[in-house]
Amino acid sequence: MSDQIYLSPPHMGVLELQYVEQAFTSNWLAPVGPHLDRFEREVCTYVDQSAALALNSGTSALHLALKLADIRPGDYVLCSSLTFAASANPIVYQGGIPVFVDSEPESWNMSPDALRTACEMVLSLGHRPKAVVIVHLYGHSARMDELMRICEHYELIVIEDAAEALGTKYKGRSCGTMGRYGIYSFNGNKLITTTAGGMLVSADEGDIEKAKYWATQAKSPLPYYHHTEIGFNYRMSNVLAGIGRGQLAVIESRIQARRSIHQRYKHSLANIPGVQFINESRDERATNWLTVTLLDREVSGVTPEEMMAALAEDHIESRRVWKPLHMQPIYQDCLYVPHHREFSVSEKWFNEGICLPSGSNLSAEEQERVINRLYEQLQARSSAIHS
Repeated sequence: MSDQIYLSPPHMGVLELQYVEQAFTSNWLAPVGPHLDRFEREVCTYVDQSAALALNSGTSALHLALKLADIRPGDYVLCSSLTFAASANPIVYQGGIPVFVDSEPESWNMSPDALRTACEMVLSLGHRPKAVVIVHLYGHSARMDELMRICEHYELIVIEDAAEALGTKYKGRSCGTMGRYGIYSFNGNKLITTTAGGMLVSADEGDIEKAKYWATQAKSPLPYYHHTEIGFNYRMSNVLAGIGRGQLAVIESRIQARRSIHQRYKHSLANIPGVQFINESRDERATNWLTVTLLDREVSGVTPEEMMAALAEDHIESRRVWKPLHMQPIYQDCLYVPHHREFSVSEKWFNEGICLPSGSNLSAEEQERVINRLYEQLQARSSAIHS
């Protein structure tokens, strides 16, 4: 029986265990301690941002960003549709109203045309959109110059959901640092992991201090427990921050590994009819957190479900592209703006996309096994179509 190949497993090194042992030896186990402070500073240095707050998840970071943006019940918040539900759920935590915006075909990220239309649509309803959550999908940057010009015109507070894009750069700037707030995720399947965790970053140190206050149950600085606001239990522990420090120390090698994996997939499969990959634009340095391929059923003869089943037979994990949020039952009554009136990019990508094993610890032999299985299926279906 072949060994299991996972989609994006954790890739641990040597420093992580050393830092965890330091935390245990020093007894700094709570959500306070030297690793926590250093991890925040090191992330700031890596992305070139002023202030950071380590939290227990990327979702917590996004929630606090929306709270800092003063999102209140009834406020309209624009959000990428082709993403995980955690990109929109915190909008609802705050009582906001999500409006979902389609992707554009090149980067698969938020469409500038759809964003502009969405702003006008909300204005036509007698409301002013207050903020936007721009997702950087699968380690690729959104077209931030165009999006930021639109956001400035409509006076939108920009929150970058870079949960999948730590290390991705757009015109030399780190994703997550171009809006007012940026968030990262350190979930177990991300580029680097703390097992569970996230980070909020901003150029506004005062805002990060305010978020830290909320994240620690909003305790007033008095010699007894005193609360004037509702707070949250959102801080990362010093132990997990130690893991994060060890991971961050090798992030560039992890990025290079995933970029190489992406290139091998493209080199091996991109010339097969009906197969398409995301292209890295000249403006970005993508991290390729996950390599995604689109399978045009009419040309390739295979659907994502059929390909996933074939891979699973050889103990290879894969998964569908994110189901767009405007298609989710919980958000089906929300407004949605497609890239063009008669063409929804996110729906097409969902119907055709499959995420391939992309972990930075994927060996060349393992990837060859994946490629061979993909190639076999594509060739067999192509032969069947043309026979």
